[in-house]
Amino acid sequence: MTTDQMRYDLLAQDALRGVVRSALRKAESDGLPGDHHFYISFDTTFDGVQISPALKSQYPEEMTIVLQHQFWGLEVDDDLFRVGLRFNKVPETLVVPFAAVSGFFDPSVQFGLQFNVQGMADKPSSLPPADIGTNRPIPGAAETEEAEDDAEHDEQTTGEVVSLDAFRKK
Repeated sequence: MTTDQMRYDLLAQDALRGVVRSALRKAESDGLPGDHHFYISFDTTFDGVQISPALKSQYPEEMTIVLQHQFWGLEVDDDLFRVGLRFNKVPETLVVPFAAVSGFFDPSVQFGLQFNVQGMADKPSSLPPADIGTNRPIPGAAETEEAEDDAEHDEQTTGEVVSLDAFRKK
């Protein structure tokens, strides 16, 4: 069998990360239309990821953020994005290279993508395909101020950082 010297697997992953980039650029320029919202999982150990030491200690390997109602300062570059969120009433700015993204989900339309992140290839995937795009609460979700504010206003909970360990195969 011939060796894939073109590395089509990496080319395809890069092209699909372009879908994430385009979706975030649309949200950056126009906001999130309708019920669209994004769950974005990323490897917190990846070179170029910038999160506070407090978040890094809480999520030493992988973190999932939700962009829905209360986020600010979304900036999308060719290689990374920046976004502001509140965690336990503390404002944080996160910088995430697209190469660190391991999952992108828009539950409003049941659309999801999973990626291999260099250094994470041996780890199990974050969510089984059957759970991609569901609106069910995620077990072990850590609430942020956004989630608390939404709960107070009797709206859908948003902005939570979720631990995906509950979905991992043991």
